[in-house]
Amino acid sequence: MTGRQERDTDTGTGRDAILRAARRAFTLRPYAEVTMRQIAADAGVSASLIVKRFGSKEHLFHTVADFGPAADALFAAAPQALGRHLVLTMVRMRREDQGDPLLRAVFSLGNMDERTLLRERFREQVTSRLAGQLPGEDRELRAELIAGLLLGLGATLSLHRPGAGERATPEQLADLYAPAVQRLITGSG
Repeated sequence: MTGRQERDTDTGTGRDAILRAARRAFTLRPYAEVTMRQIAADAGVSASLIVKRFGSKEHLFHTVADFGPAADALFAAAPQALGRHLVLTMVRMRREDQGDPLLRAVFSLGNMDERTLLRERFREQVTSRLAGQLPGEDRELRAELIAGLLLGLGATLSLHRPGAGERATPEQLADLYAPAVQRLITGSG
């Protein structure tokens, strides 16, 4: 069996590889320019496997545009520990998934409809959900600022690759970055 065939039969690795390749493709090129063949080649799988797993390019795009799974992992902590958890989870997801779980909302090139869909989903699945978990006043504003800090962390780690952030452990990054995030979570100066 070839390496490509082995990956095709592995439901975990094949699916993950397809989603990573699709995230890159839909972030770097407008929807109309992305092809299933390009995604398959980047993922190291057959185009027919993508059709089997996701049905269509449109369904694959909607799967990629879903921030819910990332939000589930990011917000799985009590408010008093959420800042550190957000930073640790963000860094670990970037390293394990070889990509940022949130940055695609910012850097997506698609047409206005695609960018609007990503922004609306981001607002609904990330920012509004976070606001619902925050105590005190100005929750929506603080949730937007927290999302900005997380996006900024992701952008910084991407821009400075290779750099000190790549060499730092998730814990080192959390020690430095999480206090600012936590101040916004609790709403205290």
